Formats: sequence, C-alpha cells, structure tokens
Amino acid sequence: MAMKRRNRKRGSKAANPPKTTGNAEKPASPSGISSDAEQLASPPNIAGEAEKPAGPSVALAGADRRIHPRYEFVAAVEVRVAESGARIETRVRDLSQQGCYVDTNNPLPLGTVTDVRITKGTQLFEARTRVVYSRAGKGMGLMFTALEPEQLRTLETWLAESREASWLAANRRRSQRVLMTIPVRVSGQSAVGLPFEEETHTQAISAHGGLILVSTQVNRGQRLTLSNVQTKAALECVVAHIDRHQGGHPQVGVEFMLPNSIFWHVAFPPKDWTPRHPDAKSHIKTGKSS
Repeated sequence: MAMKRRNRKRGSKAANPPKTTGNAEKPASPSGISSDAEQLASPPNIAGEAEKPAGPSVALAGADRRIHPRYEFVAAVEVRVAESGARIETRVRDLSQQGCYVDTNNPLPLGTVTDVRITKGTQLFEARTRVVYSRAGKGMGLMFTALEPEQLRTLETWLAESREASWLAANRRRSQRVLMTIPVRVSGQSAVGLPFEEETHTQAISAHGGLILVSTQVNRGQRLTLSNVQTKAALECVVAHIDRHQGGHPQVGVEFMLPNSIFWHVAFPPKDWTPRHPDAKSHIKTGKSS
C-alpha cells in the first residue's frame, strides 16, 4: 500500500509541471515600435468599411521598409482637426498609397484625427487621416484611414504620374542603370482584364526595376509579376512608364514594389560613379605607368 501511495504522488507531480514566471508565459513582441508606426502597414479603408483596430505589430526597421513607396509630390493642402476644427494651410512634400507628408512648423500630436483637402491644378483630393509621425519645426506624416472610391482614383492617378516622373529621372542617370539583355517572364492581367504570360527580355536594368519589351497591352500603375528566367526568382512590380513611339513592341518601364538589388545578380555602380572615379582607370593608363 505504501508503494502505491508513493507512485500516486510521483504521478501527480509529473502531470503538473512547475509554473514559469509571467514574463516567460507571454510571447515576445515581434517589434518594439509604437502602435502608430505599426499601422503604417495597413491600407486605408474604402467608404462603407468600418475602421478596424491595429493588428499584430509589424517589424518595420526604417523608412525603407515601408510597404508602399513614397514619391515626391508638391501640392497645396488644408489640414483640419476633426475634433476642434482648427485648420492648417501648408503644402504636401511627398505622397504614397497610404498617406502623405506635409510641411508645418507646428505639427499636431500623434494620433490626432484630421481631414485633408489636397489641391493640385483643377483636381481635388479629400480623405480622413491620422497623424502617425510628428517632427517639431519640420512637419508631420498623415496616414489615410478612410477614402471614397472617387478619391482613391484621384490618388492613383497622382501616384502613377509621380511614379513615372521618378522612374524617368532615375533612368537618366547612367550610373544607376545597366544596358543588359536578360530573359524574363512577365505575367498579370492585360488592359482588358484577361490574364496573360509572355517570355521577353530586358533592355536596361537597375536596382529598382528595368526596361522590358511587352507585346501585351498594359496600363500605367498596373501591377505585374516579373520572373528572372535564369535565377527563377520572381517579384511584384508596377508599370511606371510606357513608350509606344518605338518600332515593334512597346517598351515598358517597371519599378519593383520594393528595391531589390540582388534580383538581377548584377553589381551596379555607385550613384556617384563617374569616369574619373579611381575604379574607372583604364588599362592603357595603367600600362603606361608600369
């Protein structure tokens, strides 16, 4: 009997392992950033959708880790505080799919809910926003939290224009692109909404995208999937520029959704590269000196 009692006691101890401290029971947070910065990864709500609370934190290590790239964009803006009605008239410095940055010497506190009216030429854009970044004496970052479908179309038009201007400016700098033919596979939807896939090649490449020949009709701002036939790597890109003035197939400039310097497996020259750079010395000159 004594032996059975001892066995029961040992069994009860094995069934109830020792408890750990409260800190060990909780999983570590994937990021230590604030809730305002975490919601930068969330797209704005379209009209009719209720605003959802922030989900799990996202490990955003810096400005270059944004899901939606920012583009230089200058326009007049009026920011109105939703609660008090106070107004700030200033200008927008840059724009993205999820928000904008405005210049102001007196930025609003983080979390302030505002309504913005951006005017560029004859076009007007309105949206409900929230302050997610504030820098005293400089400006503040606003995240779009609710958009009407019509306003979303205006935003996409502005982004397409800004993206093309950015792409053209970057490709005028010869140090940032390499003329190279690389076989690629392009897939997505045509301009009429039908799925397509075709084999083609690049004419020029950079760490941010490339210039490719595409026989299928596509539109600016359209997302495509680009595959490197040699390495089997694939990524998402967006149509930034279309040149239909050349003979044959249109030349389509695509921009990676996020910069990817290793997609082409090419070592690109630095942005400040010039023929006078020490690494650009010719072999002939070296031979003479020897």
